[in-house]
Amino acid sequence: MTARRTGSDQPEVRLRTRVVHGYRRAFRMAGRGSAVLLIHGIGDSSSTWSPVIPGLARHHRVIAPDLLGHGASDRPRADYSVGAYANGMRDLLSVLGIERATLVGHSLGGAVAMQFAYQFPERCERLVLVATGGVGREVTPLLRAASLPGAELVLTALGLPTARFQMQLLTKALQLLDTGLGVDAEDLLRVVDALPDASARSAFIRTLRAVVDWRGQVGTLLDRCYLTQGMPTMLVWGERDQVIPSVHAGIAHVSMPGSRLELFEDAGHFPFHSDPQRFIRTLRDFIATTEPAGFAPEEWRSMLRGRRPDPRALKLAGTLARSA
Repeated sequence: MTARRTGSDQPEVRLRTRVVHGYRRAFRMAGRGSAVLLIHGIGDSSSTWSPVIPGLARHHRVIAPDLLGHGASDRPRADYSVGAYANGMRDLLSVLGIERATLVGHSLGGAVAMQFAYQFPERCERLVLVATGGVGREVTPLLRAASLPGAELVLTALGLPTARFQMQLLTKALQLLDTGLGVDAEDLLRVVDALPDASARSAFIRTLRAVVDWRGQVGTLLDRCYLTQGMPTMLVWGERDQVIPSVHAGIAHVSMPGSRLELFEDAGHFPFHSDPQRFIRTLRDFIATTEPAGFAPEEWRSMLRGRRPDPRALKLAGTLARSA
C-alpha cells in the first residue's frame, strides 16, 4: 500500500483502519521503503505527525497509528498500560505485513517505543525518542492534577463554552509572557479539544493513571536502558519543554550507550511542530548514517546476564525525583 501523489508531488496521507482483536485501529500510512513507525503522545492522535509525514514518506514507508483509546481508534474498557500499547504496535505491524521498523515515539509514545524495543528487540531497527516519558519522575503539574480523582469532571467542564474561552485567554497570556508552557499552549489546548465525549475522556484518564500519579511519572525505564547498546538510538528534545523538562534528555543520553542527542533550542514539548523541516532532516540523517540493529537471541541473553544500569544516571534520576 503506497501513497498516491498529489499535484504538488507530495505523498497523499490517508487515514485507514484495520480490526485487530475485535477493535478498530486507525492509522495513517504513506510512502515506501524501510518502515518508520510514529507513535504519538497521550491524548493526541496520528494527526500530530502531519507536518512531518509527507517529508519522511518521500524516502520511507511511514505508519502513524492512533493508539487504542485515541483519535479514530476504538475506545474500549481495556488495558491502557505501556506494555499493552507496545503489544498493540507489534500486532498492527504484523497485520500490515511489516516485520521491522524504526520506532519514533513522542512523550508517552516514547515510553511505548522503549517498551517495544525491550519486548521485541528483533523487530526494532532503531529507536528515536522525542521528549519521551519514562525517564524520571518529574512531569508538568497539569498532568499530575489530571491523574487525581474527579479529573473526569474537570475535563468535562473544560469543554463548556465559557471554560473554552477562558483557556484561550490563558493561552494568549502564556504566549505573550514568552513562558515555556506558552510555547506548547496551542498544542495542549488541541489535546484537550481532542476529548469530545465521555469515552475519550475515560480512555485518556485510564492511560494517564497507568503512567502518572500525584507524585509524577510512575516508574522508570532507566534500569533497562543499557539494553540499547547495539540499538541505534537518538533523543530529540525541545530546550524549553515544560511538560517533560529537557534535563531528562541528559539523563537518558548518559544511560543509553552510544545514543545521539539533538536539542531544539526554541522548541517546547513538540519539537517536530516547532521546526518540522529540521526534524525531518535530523531523522532522515540518523536513519541514513546508522545500521539497523540485529539482535541474535544469544546476544540478547548475554546482555541481560552481564550488564547493569549506569549508576550515575540512576543517582541523578533519584535526585530529581526527590526534588520534584
